[in-house]
Amino acid sequence: MRALAAAALAIGLSACTAGSGESRPGGDSSTTLLFLSEDVPAGLDYDGPSAALPTTQTGLVNVLEPLVYYAPAEPNEEGVGRLDFSRIEGRLAESFSFDPVTLTWTFKLRRGVRSCAGNEFTADDVVYTFARAKSISGAAPIGWFIASVGSVDGFTSEVFTDPTKRELGDEVRKIDDYTVQIRQSAPNKLLLPALTTFGLLIFDHREMQRHATPADPWAHDYANNVTAPSFGPYCVERWSKGNEIVFRANPDYYRGKPAIDRVVMKRIPQTANRFMLMRMGQAHLTERLTPKEFRALRGRDGVRVAGVTGNETLFVHMNFRTPPFDNPKLRQAIAHAIPYEKIVRDGYFGQAQKWKGVVPSSYPDFQPAENAPQYDPERARRLLAEAGFPEGRGLERFQGAFHLAYVAEKEATLGPIATMIRTALRQVGIPVELDPIPLTQYGDRQLVKKDLAFALNDQEKAVVVDAGYTIVLFFVSAENGGINNMVNFSSPIVDGLWARARTETDDAVRSSLLAEAQRELQEQVAWLPVVEYRTQWAFSPRLSGLTWHPDNAVRFFDLRLEP
Repeated sequence: MRALAAAALAIGLSACTAGSGESRPGGDSSTTLLFLSEDVPAGLDYDGPSAALPTTQTGLVNVLEPLVYYAPAEPNEEGVGRLDFSRIEGRLAESFSFDPVTLTWTFKLRRGVRSCAGNEFTADDVVYTFARAKSISGAAPIGWFIASVGSVDGFTSEVFTDPTKRELGDEVRKIDDYTVQIRQSAPNKLLLPALTTFGLLIFDHREMQRHATPADPWAHDYANNVTAPSFGPYCVERWSKGNEIVFRANPDYYRGKPAIDRVVMKRIPQTANRFMLMRMGQAHLTERLTPKEFRALRGRDGVRVAGVTGNETLFVHMNFRTPPFDNPKLRQAIAHAIPYEKIVRDGYFGQAQKWKGVVPSSYPDFQPAENAPQYDPERARRLLAEAGFPEGRGLERFQGAFHLAYVAEKEATLGPIATMIRTALRQVGIPVELDPIPLTQYGDRQLVKKDLAFALNDQEKAVVVDAGYTIVLFFVSAENGGINNMVNFSSPIVDGLWARARTETDDAVRSSLLAEAQRELQEQVAWLPVVEYRTQWAFSPRLSGLTWHPDNAVRFFDLRLEP
């Protein structure tokens, strides 16, 4: 209660400072939205060290703007807006076209677009953004990676070994002030989807260069600590790291001035505190509560809960380089010992569904498993015996491998689910122990060392909406272009299918290749999919316009707040 009172006091002070429908000097009326989050952006540089954090991504997508984005689609039954992943339309680019002979995209840029600093958007901003990405000068080369995913010519791994390859050539070139051309090294349908992501949002190059220094020519320090100057709907008004960030509407935003004048994003790390403050009507919006807390808020006066089944999933991670997980029969045995429906019912309180594939079911070219594993303890025991471990005998030699890791900070959600899995696996003879570890350690072992043997994972998502991107991101071997193959899966079949799909120009053929790759991944239990859980928000009944985006970050421009 003491922590809650302190949080309420801090929020009250922020709300009074920012105003909420209050009169301001001069007689005009402003609208302020109070958004409670687990944290605030740690930086606003997508090539910076904090780019993987969801709260940083929320900051990025609200102050920077893409060249292109997905077209809107009809809202779902709860009123949450959706996107049409089959249609990409212009944003900063007014139109675009492709020459299949030269593999060149031509983007006609919008005129009259102004940044928060008042600078006009031109082709120079696009060229600067790609040159900065190719420089790989930041802590994390995400801009380079996204361009590479789209096969932008010259964005190859050579940049990491040869400094002379880091300068932008004519692969991205200015034709005139409002025309840019981007050349690909091979046909690749991922370019436009890649351009929708936070990893290639366009910078205001004049303002960035104004804050560059000889030691930091690409202004990474400025973007990580002050703002990321761009052409987005909001500008940074005030930023207190670890406390709050205040976004002010860009009055010159080319799609129209945002309906909400200010957004105060307040750090309230404990979900229980965010839950209580929403229940008390002390804020307008929050996210990432536990399923139990979302359920408790549904139907209460003064608060709404809504969401979608988007791309957030839970799977069991089994490392192919850690015996005995290199045994396919053992992986299959585990797959049939997981109590899927119990996890949906008691772990997510019905706010999830069984995941029947390795690609989110909302993505184009998703291929559902023809024979998705079902909870069948007897079959699990038979498969365990076929694996050479009847009733689990012999598994004691691998005791350390069966420590089921999960992020300790997510204990409220993942702890009960991990316990369900441990109980079910022990019942068939698999000696599982639980191993909650800090997020930093979990991420280092999973993404850097790649030595995490057995884990429960609910934090991976492919923000490029494409089955092929999901496959190359998580399952293609590193030597064949794989990027984040955390389970060390390796299959010449999957590698070969992706190599063909990557440059395939016929949509039907490409879809067929991706479906075949997904079937192979499912058969090999490359990941053990458990559930797809809902992305949800709790919010004031006065708030409308929430829309689901693939990065799961709220776009404040979408929102309306009634008096």
